[in-house]
Amino acid sequence: MSALLAARAIAARELARFLTQRERFLAALVRPMVWLFVFAAGFRAALGLSIIPPYRTYITYETYILPGLCGMILLFSGMQSSLSLVSDRENGAMRLMLTAPWPRWFLLGAKLLAGALVGLLQVAMFLAVAALYGLKAPLWGYLAAAPAALLAGLMLGALGLFLSARVRQLENFAGVMNFVIFPMFFLSSALYPLWKMQESSPLLAAICRANPFTHAVELIRFALYGQMNWAALGWTGLAGAVFFGLALWGFEPARTRAR
Repeated sequence: MSALLAARAIAARELARFLTQRERFLAALVRPMVWLFVFAAGFRAALGLSIIPPYRTYITYETYILPGLCGMILLFSGMQSSLSLVSDRENGAMRLMLTAPWPRWFLLGAKLLAGALVGLLQVAMFLAVAALYGLKAPLWGYLAAAPAALLAGLMLGALGLFLSARVRQLENFAGVMNFVIFPMFFLSSALYPLWKMQESSPLLAAICRANPFTHAVELIRFALYGQMNWAALGWTGLAGAVFFGLALWGFEPARTRAR
């Protein structure tokens, strides 16, 4: 019972932090909306889309990038959640949390789950706004996309946890965060299908296929249309487990004291 209370306290703190930071709340909506309605207008003419799974007919470019923008929201959310860990370390709150009478994996896992749930809330808000503009998925697709987005958020949040374990200063983490976010986003299937990348550069296409973010986006894309991409599910889950294991290793007490 006490462990559940601790997990709930961590989740409540994360949610309260998100809701009280109005700039973060607005950025969670404005950033993907700019991509959806401004950048997509220019990309639409440059990129032709063929019929590719899970789509069964021709689609607009806005429809194609919708899952990628959901992934972008989760990517930023996971990194920003981990950014708070660096801040907590600097002001001493991290030390208090890690000295609590619960396993380290439980405390970090609760923090990770709380951040992923905040990211899922942001995705839900974005999809609701997109639906008002006519970009809708089937109702069952939204229900299926929720666990897919949660798993993607856990994987990306675990990556952020690992980075926060390795980077000690807040100002350094902001630079590392941008160094990670933009390559992961642009070298993926978020903005363009992999067959387009294959035509222009087989090497970049191979990098995109190895990018865990690509599999997270494809997992959400298929789920929005009530389909399961088993390869994407496996790779996203595996990447999440590896990143979380690295985060636990990075926050190991002896290693933390040595640094």
